[in-house]
Amino acid sequence: MVVKKRMKSILIVLKEQFRHFYLVRRLSMYDIKSKNQNNYLGMVWEVLTPLVSILIYWFVFSTLRKREPIEMGGGEVPFFFWLFVGFIVWTFFFQSTIEASKSIYTRLRLLSKMNFPLSVIPNITIFSKFYTHLMMLVIVFAVFQIAGYYINIYYFQLVYFVLATYILIFAFSLITSTLSTLIRDVHLLLNSFLRMGLYLSGVLWPLSLLSEFPLLMKLMQLNPLVYLIEGYRSVFFGTEWYLITHWQLTLYFWGVIFIMMAIGATLHVKFRRNFIDYL
Repeated sequence: MVVKKRMKSILIVLKEQFRHFYLVRRLSMYDIKSKNQNNYLGMVWEVLTPLVSILIYWFVFSTLRKREPIEMGGGEVPFFFWLFVGFIVWTFFFQSTIEASKSIYTRLRLLSKMNFPLSVIPNITIFSKFYTHLMMLVIVFAVFQIAGYYINIYYFQLVYFVLATYILIFAFSLITSTLSTLIRDVHLLLNSFLRMGLYLSGVLWPLSLLSEFPLLMKLMQLNPLVYLIEGYRSVFFGTEWYLITHWQLTLYFWGVIFIMMAIGATLHVKFRRNFIDYL
């Protein structure tokens, strides 16, 4: 009975996303334009901000604290390019999750007068960040072609990993946006927790450094972001069919997605009629 109820909640939320996809796309673009309309560079800041952050981390870890090339697929790759790929995935996840977690309660008074489901609100925020992510992927692609890491057959995986990243963010945001509406402190805790997560997701340092601590290394791999980041890297460096060679992690990842969707959809459907009471 409980499983059936949660499956019903998942289907309700997913149907709402598909039925209002046009609205999500339109409002997400409006969100980007309205946020940058008073800036001279406009939407350029959406790309410029993460690029500056990457350069700062590269300067710290490659200049002040010299990092050796990273071993991947039996060879070595420069630390900057390795960091570049991981950081754009992290940036998409971090910015989308933080913004989506407060998307409902910051717009609830306005949205209560409009006739569309509240479950699409976090998706509007995520989709606006998705545009930035696509632009960053184009930049990464161009940089890698110039650097000699040419397009390869493993690029077919990229669509899968981009889609998987989007679904992870949506599933997680469905939980956090609901809880943040009920309890405002959740958003603040999430902000602090995710900043710490930067150092626990294999973005700044390779998990192979934990080879002498296999148990800890296994625990780190349970982070779904590690799976996605390593998948992106396998695409751009052309090392392997990551989703197949690491099929156990692939199954685990989608298991986590299903659990998060079940929890998020159940919470959202249960409490959304009472969201206005928490203003």
